[in-house]
Amino acid sequence: MKIKKGLKVFLLLMVLFLMTGCATTLVDKDKKPVKNPETGQSLTENILCKPTSEMTIQTYEKNGVKIDKLPDCDQFKITSGKYEGLWTSLLIKPLAFVILWIGKYVGSFAIALIIVSLVIRFIAYPVTKKTAMQSELLKKANPELERLKKKYEGKTDQESMMKQSQEMMMIYKKYNISPMSGCLFSFIQLPLFIAFFEAINRVPAIFEDTFLGIQLGTTPIIGFGTNMIIGYILIMILIALSTYFSFKLNATANMDPSMKMMPYMMTGIIFITGLFMPSALGIYWITSNLFTIIQNLLVKRSKEYHGKA
Repeated sequence: MKIKKGLKVFLLLMVLFLMTGCATTLVDKDKKPVKNPETGQSLTENILCKPTSEMTIQTYEKNGVKIDKLPDCDQFKITSGKYEGLWTSLLIKPLAFVILWIGKYVGSFAIALIIVSLVIRFIAYPVTKKTAMQSELLKKANPELERLKKKYEGKTDQESMMKQSQEMMMIYKKYNISPMSGCLFSFIQLPLFIAFFEAINRVPAIFEDTFLGIQLGTTPIIGFGTNMIIGYILIMILIALSTYFSFKLNATANMDPSMKMMPYMMTGIIFITGLFMPSALGIYWITSNLFTIIQNLLVKRSKEYHGKA
């Protein structure tokens, strides 16, 4: 009951946050999205700081956005601009400020994105480690769970189902398994993903920057038509591989047969989504997945070591 109540509160808070300030696509007088003439990306109307490209500035001004009232990106502060709600004030602006601040010192906003992604994952490590641990504990408990499944196979009466549920909870208790305890970061990951997406799209210094020749604000589907096609193909390959292995390592041995296709399904969904999201967001996603993969491998090795000891 506490878990359900906590989930409801979390979802309610997320709805309130997301309703108080979001990125708005810039449209022309015909209500069509305005494209960046240099990168082909759809521009965001409520950007947080000034673009540096003259062509981009002219495009904004042509479509009624008053650039002169915005701070330069290297002068951007968390308090810059007007109040836009909790979502922007408590998450988007602080995230944009940290990326800009780090990027100024390391000389690359892509590297700044990677650093911020890793810092967030290290902070969340105690929570994400539980997810990996639960997966390993479920694998250890799998023989007993399989025997329980066979014991009650074909029994659909209420008494049998209740007994099966009670015995399953006893197995979970024996192996210290708490399925819901590893789900917290999953709830955090979606708003983080959206926050990075908005920070990238609302900060010209980020979406105008390049990394290894790749335009950070350009989506791979558009990038395929440029002379840097190899870079965008590489990003998509890394998105697909890192997504597959991060889900694969989290898969449990007692997973329902219908769920065993989940790594493939999620990889396909993320791959298609990745074609239409800024390359900078792809870099964040790859970094987060690689952290998950390394973390899970370390947890797995640790469990194997303790099992042999």
